[in-house]
Amino acid sequence: MAEITASLVKELRERTGLGMMDCKKALQAAEGDIEKAIEDLRKESGLKAAKKAGRIAAEGLVLTKTADDGSYGVLVEVNSETDFAARNEAFIDFANTVLETVYSKKESDIDALLAAGLEQERQALVQEIGENITVRRASLVEGDVVGAYVHSNSKIAVLVALKGGNEELAKDVAMHVAAVNPMVVAAEDVPADVLNKESEIYTAQAAESGKPADIVEKMVSGRLRKYVEEVSLLEQAFVKDADTKVGKLVKDGGAEVSSFSRFEVGEGIEKKEEDFAAEVAAQLKGSE
Repeated sequence: MAEITASLVKELRERTGLGMMDCKKALQAAEGDIEKAIEDLRKESGLKAAKKAGRIAAEGLVLTKTADDGSYGVLVEVNSETDFAARNEAFIDFANTVLETVYSKKESDIDALLAAGLEQERQALVQEIGENITVRRASLVEGDVVGAYVHSNSKIAVLVALKGGNEELAKDVAMHVAAVNPMVVAAEDVPADVLNKESEIYTAQAAESGKPADIVEKMVSGRLRKYVEEVSLLEQAFVKDADTKVGKLVKDGGAEVSSFSRFEVGEGIEKKEEDFAAEVAAQLKGSE
């Protein structure tokens, strides 16, 4: 019998879209034969829904919930193939079930959540709606005060944790994060590899100016400082008051930003561009 390795489980999961534990059990039952595992899953009809897993699910909803005492909050992203499906009542109910599960368990590991029972609900929803549905990610944020902001269309959601301050201040900062999308909290948090990459780009651009090396160095240093200000939350101009930096806003409120988490539906997913006019034309041509 072939060894049931993590890579084998991963391959079956990618080919079927089923949960990690389901794939592992299927491989164990099939003695490591991935093709037999797929055949067995198809016989059990579990793969009927998973056939749709190859489709790109880049639409959907992001939802958030915070504790009554403001000590923690959770974010979830649940995806569908189309925005139409994301407005389906059954899809919304499922997304809220995911949110409540993450909130009650304080668990952000998607595989663990699916194995705990969400996978069966997901598959049932796939069958009902006829689209690939995925629970993409979840985040748990904890702090003295946790504030949330969800954009009106539920496409962007943010949690901000403060040390000190109050919920209103945390919500204001969360709204800013939703609008401006900073990379890090403070300037010193910008990763060294990011700075090195930007420095290389700026150096190459400045070198084309033909200016002396010392001037080029000053140009690169200035551009790096500007870049760090643009991507650091505390250095950004507050979205509600361009004359006030977020860092000052928070300090004046007697607080510090501990962390933030921002989800935007479909970010980082390569979406397939559909040319429906061309598709219809091709179908008409083929029917002639």
